[in-house]
Amino acid sequence: MALGRARADRRVDYWPGFVDALSTLLLVFIFLISVFMIAQYFLGREIAGKQDALSRLTVQLKQLSDILALERASSATLEDQLAGLRASLRSAELERDKLRGDTSAVGAAKTQVESLASDLEAEKKLSQQQLSQISLLNQQLAAIRRQIAALEAALEASEKRDKESQAKISDLGSRLNVALAQRVQELTRYRSEFFGRLREILGNRPEVRIVGDRFVFQSEVFFDPGAAELRAEARPELDKLANAILELEAKIPKDIAWVLRVDGHTDVRPISNARFPSNWELSSSRAIAVVQYLVTRGLSPQRLVAAGFGEFQPIDAANSDDAYRRNRRIELKLTER
Repeated sequence: MALGRARADRRVDYWPGFVDALSTLLLVFIFLISVFMIAQYFLGREIAGKQDALSRLTVQLKQLSDILALERASSATLEDQLAGLRASLRSAELERDKLRGDTSAVGAAKTQVESLASDLEAEKKLSQQQLSQISLLNQQLAAIRRQIAALEAALEASEKRDKESQAKISDLGSRLNVALAQRVQELTRYRSEFFGRLREILGNRPEVRIVGDRFVFQSEVFFDPGAAELRAEARPELDKLANAILELEAKIPKDIAWVLRVDGHTDVRPISNARFPSNWELSSSRAIAVVQYLVTRGLSPQRLVAAGFGEFQPIDAANSDDAYRRNRRIELKLTER
């Protein structure tokens, strides 16, 4: 019996360990659900923000379309008015010429009547009916003269309105050209200021250069080969760039439609994988990655454009490693929208 009691005392109670394992598993499950809910919350906020930005862009596009339609309608109305004035002018000229011809005929008739009246008066045989006819002819002649005067006055008024319309159209075109030229000059001045600021920030670096009106960065500054994720070393450079753009954005007047275009380029060597079927996708993804990072640094999405050109805009046509390196690039261009 002592042996039986010893064996009973040596039995292991597994139940507390099982309860602890089950509790731990339940806590892990609850933690994973919490993480999932938090991620879903932030993802929902991000999607809502993108939808709001898209809605604002749609409203702005509609407003611009309405303004353009109004301008076109106004121009068409002015052209219709001008055509109507010219048609009225031609009709008035034809009517004036016709009335002048009638006036000559009436003048000849009047001369004949006066000659006849002289003859009749000399002979003392004028009848009352003939005198009435002469009076009627005189009245008709006076009415014709009044009509001619009215037509000439209307013609002068039409010519004056035509000249004023032509002057207004010419003045409107001149002011529009001057305004466009001023906007181009202002944007050119701000572009020069922007480039100067970037030169100060970036310094004389061999992987950054200026080509025409664009800043050109070698892709290796921002991305690893064949990748579209920004390198950690690229973020400080992009931060400097974002600060310079923010300074410029505060100076440019609101009525100047400008954007910063970010262009992605690759070399001619093809790429084909699950993520990037071609160089189009790689260059576009890189440009979008730069734009998205600039947005996180406070830049307005309405002032940014991402474009991918693949391998179709090389700056070096040679087939060498150096040419490939030069063609793999990110370009920044301040331009009109």
